[in-house]
Amino acid sequence: MSRFTRRAALQILGAGAAAATAFPGSAIAQSPAFAKGAIIRTLFKDFAPEELAGGATLFHEHLSLGPDFSDRFRAASAAVLAAQGAPPTQRPAGPPPAPPGSDPMRNVDLMAEELRTAQREGVACIVDAGLEGAGMDLNFIREAAKKSGLAVVKGAGFYSEPFYPRQVAGMSEEQLVRALIRQADDYPAGAFGEIGSWDEISAVERKVFRAVGKAHVATNLPVFTHTGIPGKSALEQLDLLQDAGVDPRRVCIGHLGNLNDPGVYVHKTICRRGAFVGFDRQGGGADAQVVPLVVAMIEAGFADHLLFSGDAFRGYGRPITAFVPRLKAAGVSDELLHQITVDNPRRFLAFVPKRPRKS
Repeated sequence: MSRFTRRAALQILGAGAAAATAFPGSAIAQSPAFAKGAIIRTLFKDFAPEELAGGATLFHEHLSLGPDFSDRFRAASAAVLAAQGAPPTQRPAGPPPAPPGSDPMRNVDLMAEELRTAQREGVACIVDAGLEGAGMDLNFIREAAKKSGLAVVKGAGFYSEPFYPRQVAGMSEEQLVRALIRQADDYPAGAFGEIGSWDEISAVERKVFRAVGKAHVATNLPVFTHTGIPGKSALEQLDLLQDAGVDPRRVCIGHLGNLNDPGVYVHKTICRRGAFVGFDRQGGGADAQVVPLVVAMIEAGFADHLLFSGDAFRGYGRPITAFVPRLKAAGVSDELLHQITVDNPRRFLAFVPKRPRKS
């Protein structure tokens, strides 16, 4: 599938939000309604949700990760596969080194240009999901966002056990809650995420999920998650957050494009409970297997529970310029694509603050 032109992408993103759809069983898109006082909190400004209606919002991207992140990620993945008895030939190899001078995460001007390119491709807002322990540089993200002019929401929290700062294991749940609230105030954050588990949820990860749930209750920030591959822990993550007092409508369970279930049982269960489903590694080689999952969810009436993103560190516009065309070719209407890429993420991110923005 060839990439959409910028004009074609913008036509979809600007489509009217109330129209019939090609899928008789799906919900008909309606203009989103927001609670009185709801805002979307970015690094430099609190926006009224209506102010970000001019383009797509990508709820899970990365502007800054440590130079060793990919090696650590692959090592953790290989350890899980080894523990499951996979032969060495099926274990992930380390990534090739980035060409010198070309990695946007090491050059703020390159990153700012990546963000400007995403704007030109129809993106109005990006959520950064890098967290402490994964090499995230908050000052770098702030500078890139400021140079680019793109609205950037910062995620707060702790990622998954292989990437936790060393002190997390020894902290009590209440200490973690206080640390999470402090992050949310200081960044300032507009969401908790990506909050993750690695294959099976560990005891420490359950502690962090419970703490995130309590920090949500104190702040009202939405929560998005990392489920590992292939999304085995999705329902337990939602259980943990709900048990801590989180309204499931404030939650997105992530990476469910990896859960290749033609019956979309887990996906539909999450939506029936009120949460969002994240298809957040889109715009690349996995798109073909994800299109049928998205179509099945739309046919089941869950278009208003879907979120798209790329989980990328460059080429941020690809969910719009590469994945959306595949869905359009599969029969998804411009109106529904507008709903999923523009309206749904604003509904997810908009919250009524319980704490004032820290100046």
